[in-house]
Amino acid sequence: MPWFVKIEEGIVDKATFDRYVPAHKEYVRELIAEGHQAKTGYWSCYGGGMLLFQAASMDEAKEIVIQDPLVKNGCVKYKLYEWCVVVE
Repeated sequence: MPWFVKIEEGIVDKATFDRYVPAHKEYVRELIAEGHQAKTGYWSCYGGGMLLFQAASMDEAKEIVIQDPLVKNGCVKYKLYEWCVVVE
């Protein structure tokens, strides 16, 4: 399955953002359980992060991203890319 990367930038205050972090983490755990090999994290400087995951297609990847609680609740703006792995 191809890999996809959601690069995100926070667009709300920290208190609002932090309210949705537990739901985001639970969503990522669900993606892992479904076989998407998801990983999530944030940049050491405040304001953004990344979600790395596998999906069958860009269409499926888009569906996964729009269901992320951080996206659904307007906490981040993001770009979605297919990541073409050249060495494993």
